[in-house]
Order: sequence, then C-alpha cells, then structure tokens
Amino acid sequence: MHKLLAEIRGCEVCKAHLLFGPRPIVAAHPNAKIAIIGQAPGMKVHTTGVPWDDPSGKQLRKWLGVTDEVFYCETKIALVPMGFCYPGKGKSGDLPPRTECAPLWHESLFDAMAKLELVILIGIYAQKYYLGKAAKNTLTETVKSYKTYLPEYFPLPHPSPRNRFWLSKNPWFEERVIVKLKESVSATLKG
Repeated sequence: MHKLLAEIRGCEVCKAHLLFGPRPIVAAHPNAKIAIIGQAPGMKVHTTGVPWDDPSGKQLRKWLGVTDEVFYCETKIALVPMGFCYPGKGKSGDLPPRTECAPLWHESLFDAMAKLELVILIGIYAQKYYLGKAAKNTLTETVKSYKTYLPEYFPLPHPSPRNRFWLSKNPWFEERVIVKLKESVSATLKG
C-alpha cells in the first residue's frame, strides 16, 4: 500500500490539463473498513493537501456522525476521489473530476483494502462509475433508493454548501437517509 500511495501521489498523467498542476490527494490503509469516494479536491484541499479540508468536509463529517479524528484515521476510513487532483474552475463551480484517475488507480487501491465493508459514493460521478446500470436516472432517485445498494454501497449527494437548495427540496434526505447513514457508519466502525 505504501508503494501504491507513493505512485499515486507522484502521478502526473493529467499534468497538461491541470492549470494548478498535479497534486494527487488520497488517504488509504489496508485496514480501512469504510471508503469514501468523492469527486475531486477543491482549491482549498489542493492548497492544504488534506482531503475534505473545507466546508463540504465539515458537512460530510456531520452527516457521517464522526469526529475529525475518526474521519482522518486512515486505518478506519479511506478517502479516495474519482479524480485525485484539483481539476480547475468551471462556469458553475469546479470542473468535473479527470476521467483518467479512477480507471488508472481505483482497482489497485481497492484490491489493497480487503477489510472494506462500506463504500460511500458521493455525487453522480462516483455513483455512475460504481453502480453502473444500477444507478437511477438522477442523483435524487439514486440517493432515495439507497437501501437497494446496501450493504456494499451508500450513495449520497455532495455535501457542498451549494447543495442547500437540493437539501431544502428533499427533506426526506436528512430525516431518513442521514439517520441510516450514521447507523451504518457506526456499526461498520464498531464491527
């Protein structure tokens, strides 16, 4: 795992496409029981080098019901984005994650984490990649159908402050899904 993480962190496959240069962000360990697959690091995370070190990460930790210490303990939770580097800004937020990363690195990473019990899929990119045809037509439908994917996968919307409108339009998410998410995370970490 140490060698694999060093290779990922040294990757420059997308260098020509990254305005701010490559800085692959990943946290993983062979003993991790939960993996969180997000989109791609934002500018703040690109700067600090710490995964989910932004308002989205703070919200995600609330949703999961875990402390910073648990969240950043690689032996418990692996943090693996679809695109490992900050992709740059688009018209309405960050650009999509680079498509080269997941096919290049995910299989090796997940093969090295044999103790994984739960994979949390954040956003449409992770859900389409991992759920394939089992993903519903929209993110909302996929998240609403979260029980279909358990116990292996747990689909979530992105915890970005930009999603306040989605959250207010879908109160069932915080009323039902977050409750089940916290239960699943707690049970997995204790087990």
